[in-house]
Amino acid sequence: MSENSSSSRPPRRRTLRTRNQQTDLEGLLGGAVVADQEEFSSDERERAKRRSRNFVISAGLVFAVALVLVISVISPQMGWFQRKDFAGSGNGTEVTFTIPEGASVIGIANSLEEQGVIANADRFLQVYSDKASDQFFQPGDYTLQKEMSSSAALDELLRVDEANTNYVAIARTWRMDETLDALAKGTGISQQDFKNLAEKPTSFGIPSKFPTIEGFLYPGEYRFPKEASAQEILQIMVDNTLNQLKEDGVSGDDRIFHVITVASILEFEGREKDYLPIAGAIENRLNNPDGETNGYLQSDATVAYGLGIKSYHISDAQKQDSSNKYNTFYYQGLPLGPIGSPGAAAIKAAANPEKNDYYFWVTVDLSTGETLFAKTYSQHLKNVEVYNKYCSAHPDECQ
Repeated sequence: MSENSSSSRPPRRRTLRTRNQQTDLEGLLGGAVVADQEEFSSDERERAKRRSRNFVISAGLVFAVALVLVISVISPQMGWFQRKDFAGSGNGTEVTFTIPEGASVIGIANSLEEQGVIANADRFLQVYSDKASDQFFQPGDYTLQKEMSSSAALDELLRVDEANTNYVAIARTWRMDETLDALAKGTGISQQDFKNLAEKPTSFGIPSKFPTIEGFLYPGEYRFPKEASAQEILQIMVDNTLNQLKEDGVSGDDRIFHVITVASILEFEGREKDYLPIAGAIENRLNNPDGETNGYLQSDATVAYGLGIKSYHISDAQKQDSSNKYNTFYYQGLPLGPIGSPGAAAIKAAANPEKNDYYFWVTVDLSTGETLFAKTYSQHLKNVEVYNKYCSAHPDECQ
């Protein structure tokens, strides 16, 4: 073999291997790589890339527009992006804001938002719940500003104007005499003036079935104008009770007497969380004269009221005292009248009592107010034993 022939053979073998490798690559990739390289120029490939980028950008723009449209429809319903509160005490633009008689907190909050005083009624309600849920708004005209924070507006509406008002706070469990005494001390008006008026309930729009104004002196905090008369002051309190009755759908003289009297008993017979079941038990007693209690309420609180005392212990002799018209052990049905002025929770419970099978209830822990219920007298006696044990351990509390 010559030197020249031997030197020319290796390149041909390398060329053959390269072609074989190319053939193998085409087989693996379906000829795509080679075809792309052969069929498309660099300009064509660049145009393809631009088209791909443009498609992605267009699709993104369409999605963004659709998202904006969806958010614009949903956000008002969901409250998104709404301003929740303003800052500070206002922008200097004064607003005369009026709280009408019987206005609810929700109504006040909505009116404040509508007049531009606050940014959001829900925020105002939250601030009220956190700071002053036990305080009441007094009817009247208030000078506020636009764009006040909820806290600033609340403070202004609840501000005690000592120069022009008399502040009086009335507790839920006070009887009429206690309330009239507090009114006299807070306003400087003679207690006798209040008592004389209290004996004329019909002059305040109270049904004639009520012996006095007892039951209608709505509890809460009051800021009476200094020039208000005794008649005007009592009328404000009575109107609050009448408005609460209206809110709970209570109308008609007999129905009003029933609800207010039962509600007044609830205030003394248990804690607020027990008002509904106790109200149900009272209705069972009143509506079933042949039931476990033969139509007798048997409330110690009513007997104590008739006796003019405050005590959890009523003797057998006191329970048989026929001269006490509030003695629900001796007389069937409701007592002569209310035994105090109930608040909103008690009135609501008396107007819509829980439906249950109870006839008996007893508070077995006077410090916590824990109350036990029973359907039968035998069950009730076991609950009374729990109460007696408590009194043995806490004799001073059971006097």
